Amino acid sequence: MSQRNGGRVFGMALLTAQDNPPLAAKPRGLRPVNFALTLPALLLLVVFFILPVLSLLLRSVLEPAPGLGNYAALLGSTTYLKIFLNTFVVSALVTAVTLAIGFPVAWALAIMPSRLSSIVFAILLLSMWTNLLTRTYAWMVLLQRTGVINKALMGMGLISEPLPLVNNLTGVTIGMTYIMLPFIILPLYGVIRKIDPAILQAAALCGATRWQALTRVLIPLATPGMVSGALMVFVMSLGYFVTPSLLGGTANMMLAELIAQFVQSLVNWGMGGAAALVLLVVTLTLYAIQLKLFGTARMEGR
Repeated sequence: MSQRNGGRVFGMALLTAQDNPPLAAKPRGLRPVNFALTLPALLLLVVFFILPVLSLLLRSVLEPAPGLGNYAALLGSTTYLKIFLNTFVVSALVTAVTLAIGFPVAWALAIMPSRLSSIVFAILLLSMWTNLLTRTYAWMVLLQRTGVINKALMGMGLISEPLPLVNNLTGVTIGMTYIMLPFIILPLYGVIRKIDPAILQAAALCGATRWQALTRVLIPLATPGMVSGALMVFVMSLGYFVTPSLLGGTANMMLAELIAQFVQSLVNWGMGGAAALVLLVVTLTLYAIQLKLFGTARMEGR
């Protein structure tokens, strides 16, 4: 009797399953998007980014006269082109120096004990949270002819007279490198922490020297963090204003200083908008080339 009842129940369940087949799961790519959740972010983007950019675009082609005269004057002047070139040279130099210093620091953070690494991280975060103007003035005091650095070098007998470390390219590079270091150390640290130490041990067991393990194993695996950090530092350096204006000189003017001079001193919004949009287009072009060469997945370390 029990077997007969069990067979009847199983048959009814089978008929029910045939009459009501399960719904096929929707592919993830076809899920409806809830635009209401993204509306605040879109409004923020429109109000604080798209509208100001459009306003600059209109001013650059309408003031002081309609047309492309501002762009012709900007790109046709050797003085302005020199400022463009100096901006990219300084940004590239700062990126290279920051990467050269940040990679060993990130590697040391990844292998040192957790208690010590937490202390170093606290120092990095404190340097980021300190006011930018305060840090720049501190470097002005340290780098001047009667500053601590020149006095220390003269006291050790390494130099006979003070070095010109401020109001030139050297001062700008030192100040901007110090400010940009955390922005390249943190991405590098995240990528290096994901590298399995067994890979380096395997390289050593296979006969690789320390230099070969560094150049052929560690650096290629850490390339995504290096690329993303270098891109962040380079793009941020292109638009920096405070540090170059305080530590640099007129011969090392950068584009952000030129834009500020157009807007504040000359009250020429047309030229200022043209310079800002040229910088924006060049930056977006470099970012697109970066994505084309490396892709988002490699830059995020996946």
